[in-house]
Amino acid sequence: MSDGQPARPGWEPRDPTLPAAPPAPSKVWTNDRKRPRRRVLRWLLGTFLLTALLLTGGFIAGYLLVDIPPANATATAQSNVYLYQDGTQIARDGEIDRENIRLARVPAPVQHAVLAAEDRNFYSDRAVDPKAMVRAAWNTVTGKGKQSGSTITQQYVKNYYLVQEQTVTRKVKEFFIAIKLNREKSKDEIFEGYLNTSYFGRNAYGIQAAARAYYGKDAGELDVTEGAYLASLLNAPSAYDVATRPENRARAVARWHYVLNGMVKEKWLSRADRAVARFPTPEPARPSTGLSGQRGYIVQAVEQYLIGNGLLDEKTLAGGGHRITTTLEKAKQDAFVTAVEDQVMSKLDPARHPADRFVRVGGAAIDPATGRVLALYGGVDYTKQYVNNATRRDYQVGSTFKPFVLTAAVESAAQTQEGEPITPNTYYDGSNKRPVQGWTGAVYDPANEDDMSYGDISVRNATDSSVNTVYAQMAVDVGPAKVRDIAVALGLPANTPDLNPSPSIALGPATASVLDMAEAYATLANHGRHGTYSLVDSISKDGEELALPTSESRQVVRREAADTVTSVLRGVVQSGTGTAALSAGRPAAGKTGTAEDDKAAWFAGYTPDLATVVAMMGQDPGTGEQKPLYGALGRPRINGGGTPAEIWGQFTREALAGTEAREFELQLPEGMEEPLDPMEPSPPDAPWQRQPAEEVGREGEGEGSEGGGEDR
Repeated sequence: MSDGQPARPGWEPRDPTLPAAPPAPSKVWTNDRKRPRRRVLRWLLGTFLLTALLLTGGFIAGYLLVDIPPANATATAQSNVYLYQDGTQIARDGEIDRENIRLARVPAPVQHAVLAAEDRNFYSDRAVDPKAMVRAAWNTVTGKGKQSGSTITQQYVKNYYLVQEQTVTRKVKEFFIAIKLNREKSKDEIFEGYLNTSYFGRNAYGIQAAARAYYGKDAGELDVTEGAYLASLLNAPSAYDVATRPENRARAVARWHYVLNGMVKEKWLSRADRAVARFPTPEPARPSTGLSGQRGYIVQAVEQYLIGNGLLDEKTLAGGGHRITTTLEKAKQDAFVTAVEDQVMSKLDPARHPADRFVRVGGAAIDPATGRVLALYGGVDYTKQYVNNATRRDYQVGSTFKPFVLTAAVESAAQTQEGEPITPNTYYDGSNKRPVQGWTGAVYDPANEDDMSYGDISVRNATDSSVNTVYAQMAVDVGPAKVRDIAVALGLPANTPDLNPSPSIALGPATASVLDMAEAYATLANHGRHGTYSLVDSISKDGEELALPTSESRQVVRREAADTVTSVLRGVVQSGTGTAALSAGRPAAGKTGTAEDDKAAWFAGYTPDLATVVAMMGQDPGTGEQKPLYGALGRPRINGGGTPAEIWGQFTREALAGTEAREFELQLPEGMEEPLDPMEPSPPDAPWQRQPAEEVGREGEGEGSEGGGEDR
């Protein structure tokens, strides 16, 4: 030892030429490292146990505290009462249609159809499906569609014992009542109750009432295709009733296929029987006589308004007990009925004029300043013709769409292909079948009415004569997508069928409703300020008022743009295709329109006080097929400047009787002169003066079709 100390046993001196060995791991450090892990594990375990304890306790408490309640109000529903704005009663929607039957009376294929549509594992699964509820909630939150995740048991509980509102409290009660009910009743008893309480539309509760409402037979006589259709209705009755709203057919047929395919998957239906199945179109609805005349149309429109705006859901409204005051004014409503009776119904003679069988009329009038619907004409009689002609969306609007093109042009300061600003005084080539320029799609060369060629013509005169080639070119100059956006901003629904951004949009292939068009024209009358129409003033139940949304109007196009269009449309009434509207005896602006093949004729117009749209439609009363109106009322043709404008003139005159005639207060860009005073007599040599009275408005009537052929 270099330091003289004795060596320890087993100890060897370190060779100074070798590197030092690393220190041995510290036992204390290792314990410190494991300690946080243990704390986390203990915390997780404790949290899990606490959560499980809370959930178990909550479940036990809920099960003990939530009892099965008595039947809800829907199970003993009342009527709804509908009133005019002044409180005069319009209608009661009748008692609830319900007839309970035993499950054994429902054919097995019909039972299987309902299970395929709503809950295919009903007989094997528990009363509730927590996974489905969580999945449905997640899909709703993430925007994949509103879903309930409810089993048939839960739906029965909601239908019979609870209310329809989507609240957390209601869902919790539904959960525990379903569990208790499943312990007290058999699956067959629950399914029977579900079939007897479910709402199928047409005021029908239960499978028996639905079978009679849609097919005029007892539930025991239904076949598998009919059962599959009724099962489809459970998802959303108003969305799948093809008789009430023909535009629903494609959606209803798709849902029907879904049900049948589900039956095949579950081996409830053979592939051979599935292959020969055909869609069973339901019978026309047979509403209560208490809804005869215009009453049923009004009730239907109000229900669509309430449900469509989320004010009440369909089942809650059907439960009844509501007192609903509409915006409709009885005097104006009566004036509309009288005008249609005088101008159309009293003149129909199907024996002499076969096309008179096809005549339908729809109308709507709106206060431009408030957006309130003041009158609504739905058809000859709700008990005879169920489809509401004021709200249906399956007839082309024709050239009544052209003012929206001009609005878009002025609003966006659009220019022609030559770079000239588009104004009422801009000239276009109005030659017949002139191909549009600047369009990158397929060649589009629409025809003018009667193949007329106008040569160079101003926008104002082209509007008077409804020249298709001018407006098709203008739509391209503005941009079809921009035209579509302006039409939606003015009031047409964004999902209007055939509202497509192509040159043909100018000629009106879109199938907006009469009420939609009245809303859009009311925006022009209101100087470009739009307020979504309102049809309900107030609604109460058991004396308690329900809150209604407030709809503030907003400027959707500049006032100068809207007023410029109004000045042009005044010329249409004074000297164009709409001179029959002069019978209103007031300053007026308007536009005529005729659908392809004369299947519909429109007049859309307004005074400073009232925006009104009238449409005549051709429809076979037996098949529902759209039909041309050639020869109706003994006239060679029916177009917008004829009978619709005459109805408009009489209604407007009577609706505004006793009020002072107002002039339009227009703010026009510099250089935009107004048309002639619409109250002055027309020059004796004007072309419309040389026609027989019944032919007024025919000259130059050019209307829209998607195909670009002869447009009428």
